[in-house]
Amino acid sequence: MSKLYCMSGTAIGVALIPTAAFAAQLEQLQTAFNTMVLYSVFLFVVTVILYVYFRKLTEKRRSPVGRLLGEREAVHSVGPDNSVTECVRVMSAYRIGALMVLDGERLIGIFTERDALNRVLAAGLDPVSTRVSSVMTPDPFCISPGTTVAEAMELVTQRRFRHLPVVEDGKVLAVVSSGDLTHWLVKDRVGEVQELVDLAARS
Repeated sequence: MSKLYCMSGTAIGVALIPTAAFAAQLEQLQTAFNTMVLYSVFLFVVTVILYVYFRKLTEKRRSPVGRLLGEREAVHSVGPDNSVTECVRVMSAYRIGALMVLDGERLIGIFTERDALNRVLAAGLDPVSTRVSSVMTPDPFCISPGTTVAEAMELVTQRRFRHLPVVEDGKVLAVVSSGDLTHWLVKDRVGEVQELVDLAARS
């Protein structure tokens, strides 16, 4: 009788081995499936984040430059007879890289940091006695408030402009720089992406 019990126990043990192995394989498959689902959800969320980010960026690039004007400070300008020294003092006081040179309200030129370096210092001119009209960039390229941000970015990139006067009906409304355009494009984007990332983390 004891031999019979022993044989029965052995048979049951042998029969349970494939079942245990199958259960282990099933558990591994379940773990792999769960991991795959998790990665799929993560990939989907990342795709949505990138789609939203670049769609809003595209919308901003199509916006007119006039939308930036409300955020701009007053236009800093000088007359054609101002000395280079006076111009540099104004630029230093307001921490700006360019001045509009106006004859009344008419824009006749732009004086930039590069002009001060290349046309004054490098040329050995006396900044005290040199009039800005003789070293400014005359008839600067201007844009209208309806110019899109993408078009303005293309100008500063291809033509190597750092400052673009915004003119309407012969009057200078503002001056936008390449930094202004870049800052406006990426402004609020970091916060929006972080919100989407937090949403993904909660999900």
